[in-house]
Amino acid sequence: MPVFTGSAPLGDYFGVNPNIRTPYVQNWNLNIQRQIGSKAVAQIAYVGAKGTKLFAFRDINQPSQAAITAADIAACTGGSTFPNCPIPSYGVPRTAYPNFFYVNQEEASATSNYNALQLSLRANSWHGLSSQANFVWSHSLDNASDLEDFIPNAAQPNNSLNAAAEYGDSNFDIRRRFTWNFTYMFPTFAGSYSRLKNGWGFDGVLNLQDGQPFNFNYNFEGDYSGAGEGFDRPDQVGPVIYGSTPANFINLSSFAVPCTFGNTTNDGTNDQSNCLSGSRHFGDLRRTSLRGPSFKEFNFSVFKNTPITERVNLELRAEFFNIFNHPNFGYPNNSLTDPLFGHSTETLASSLGSGGANGGFNPPYRIGGPRSVQLALKLAF
Repeated sequence: MPVFTGSAPLGDYFGVNPNIRTPYVQNWNLNIQRQIGSKAVAQIAYVGAKGTKLFAFRDINQPSQAAITAADIAACTGGSTFPNCPIPSYGVPRTAYPNFFYVNQEEASATSNYNALQLSLRANSWHGLSSQANFVWSHSLDNASDLEDFIPNAAQPNNSLNAAAEYGDSNFDIRRRFTWNFTYMFPTFAGSYSRLKNGWGFDGVLNLQDGQPFNFNYNFEGDYSGAGEGFDRPDQVGPVIYGSTPANFINLSSFAVPCTFGNTTNDGTNDQSNCLSGSRHFGDLRRTSLRGPSFKEFNFSVFKNTPITERVNLELRAEFFNIFNHPNFGYPNNSLTDPLFGHSTETLASSLGSGGANGGFNPPYRIGGPRSVQLALKLAF
């Protein structure tokens, strides 16, 4: 008598391609350095990398677009008239393994490439000043930015049967980044009160960078594509318009649900039951095609070094983090809370993006923070 007599319907499975390959990355770079005078060095560099057979996963049991459309049309029974037919809710028949639902397979199918121009200027002990400035202009692209889908579309494609269409900016892509750090020591003075007059200095760090890419997704708030994956992307129906404040970060009227609304059999909820039969499809908004806010922060400190004895030194520091109190808002990588976005002029506020008691939509700061001051006393011996 067999122990197992059959597979349970709507089972969810996660597996690994039995022919999975080992990922590998190729790196190359070219650097040119030039000394400027006796204290400064300039460098220009090109850095490149290419990832091949990177890990990603997809639902190998996802229905095709043709199967989704056919299932919607097949629901036109019991007196309903096309295209106003009841829309199946996460119930489109699965194709490859009909007794299962999700069959997510880990595989080595993703690729990536990175190219960067890097500029650097460094000065050491020039009249008491040591400083380094770095600028990077780069572009990272892939079709899977993570091993698992901790953020929707980071690893699993919107349409598992067309994973190549996911190729675009990496989730962590930052096009431009500028950093500058410096330390300045005031000249020493002879005479009385030397311990009070000498040992003063200040230093600082400036960070400027472009915003990172993000997606709009419906996290299980409607099956507008019919694939049942739970994180559909919308259609882009107009130009992307970014606002100037977190309260109007991006205008949602340029995006619409990936189907045609108006189904008279709608059950009264704002979900896929509004879609006309045969109109559900995968949204055309490309992966990571939107950009979050930029990041700007300047940290500054003043310090005083005082020798107590030959082997004991006292350092007093006053440190100012984000001294100009510049707000650095995060990008919204959570789901949209209103399935009707794109049918109004509603705007989406910038958010923390992950974690937090309210699903990541409460603190406005994602990186950095408000201005803060720290006093420190260090005794070295």
